[in-house]
Amino acid sequence: MSIDPSFFHLQNITDTCAVWNVLSSQTLYDRAKTAGVRFICTYFVIYECLHKPRKRNVVCDEVLRLRLQDAQKNDFKSYPLDITDLQTIEILENRKRLGKGELSSIAFALKTRQAFLTDDQKARNLAKQVLQDKMSQTTPHLVGWLFFHSHLTDSDKSIVIREHTDMERPLARYFEDMYLEACRCRLMAMQGANKSE
Repeated sequence: MSIDPSFFHLQNITDTCAVWNVLSSQTLYDRAKTAGVRFICTYFVIYECLHKPRKRNVVCDEVLRLRLQDAQKNDFKSYPLDITDLQTIEILENRKRLGKGELSSIAFALKTRQAFLTDDQKARNLAKQVLQDKMSQTTPHLVGWLFFHSHLTDSDKSIVIREHTDMERPLARYFEDMYLEACRCRLMAMQGANKSE
């Protein structure tokens, strides 16, 4: 696995799908906040999450919208873009067909030199091209980091996955994979520490 669960940038410009995936599990979100992880959004992302008309309205969507509105009191601060940011979005738009939420998040991450949190593969690939090395992160990466550093414990794994799937989110398999990777990396780190003593 190419993701290193021992390291994670704490300040994150978060796109729409990552907002939903982080908030899908109250346990995951609470532990991330306690560990010092901060989430920032652009106005485009807030619009997509809270105001953009949906093709279908399901209970999970409403629950996630309410969670975001509540989280905005202390986290998920949103910021506008200026003309330069919008020009950056136009340049990025010509390279990949992505939504405004993803593009605005990449542009804002580029401008502020902060990490970009996404679970969209195309957005991640573009971010890897335009952002500094390792400044593109995912929610499963966050899960792995929280397990590696014991902010989440083994008994939390099934809770996080159940909460996530109850909100009809698609990353349970990746959460499981990152949990296993975090355990493997933590064991290797402990073995390395024992050898050096």
